[in-house]
Amino acid sequence: MTPTARLRAALIDLAGIVRFLSRLPVPRLTADDDPARLPDLREAGALLPLAGAVIALPAAAATALLAATELPPLMAGALVVTAGLLATGALHEDGLADTADGLGAGGGPERRLAAMKDSRIGGFGAAALAMTLILRTAAVAALIPAGPLAAGLAVLATGAASRIGLVALWHGLPSARPGGLADQAGRPERRAFVLAVGSGVGLAALAWPLAGADGVIAGLLLMGGGVLALGRYARRTLGGQTGDVLGAAQQVGEAAFLTGLLL
Repeated sequence: MTPTARLRAALIDLAGIVRFLSRLPVPRLTADDDPARLPDLREAGALLPLAGAVIALPAAAATALLAATELPPLMAGALVVTAGLLATGALHEDGLADTADGLGAGGGPERRLAAMKDSRIGGFGAAALAMTLILRTAAVAALIPAGPLAAGLAVLATGAASRIGLVALWHGLPSARPGGLADQAGRPERRAFVLAVGSGVGLAALAWPLAGADGVIAGLLLMGGGVLALGRYARRTLGGQTGDVLGAAQQVGEAAFLTGLLL
């Protein structure tokens, strides 16, 4: 395959992942680009952090715009988080709530997976969702005084870095629900996982102007610890990962990375 063909294929994969994980309107890029096709993430999973940065663009733009206004930082933080929710259709938030309900349901894996599949939100799910929304809003509010450029880049970095944990659990854990959407998309292979970690860490460095090297490292370490704990618990109680668990990993990663930037 020529370099041009590789680039075209990568762009098509990136477009497919952004469509899969967000509500952003991505036009058809080429005749080979089928918007209805589920992306094959066995190799394309390497692009997940980059796709996360693309999906975070509306929130990053909102951060930069709001940081240039006189709005109270907490209000600006709430609007930035809202922009992120609109971009993803609250996909990952839904996964977090379902995962919390499943992990808190008790019993064996079948009972927990049934609780996760229930469209009604339970007490554990509501509490987890509320806490992460509050934490993320407060964290973004704390970034706002750094100015439009630094704060906007930090939000962009968070969008990319938070997908590292998602890829890690997708690669490292077996599917707890064979035939589910995450299972159909394909489990990222080792090469895709390694490339995703490398690109995610590289994009996380966009937060350097705001937090410096110590803040970026702290964010990555906190994120790694949080996602590792989630993965261990999911493996023990569910038998592996599901699409909901992967969404929860993104949410845990986002909250943890933002917290680390502020330490």
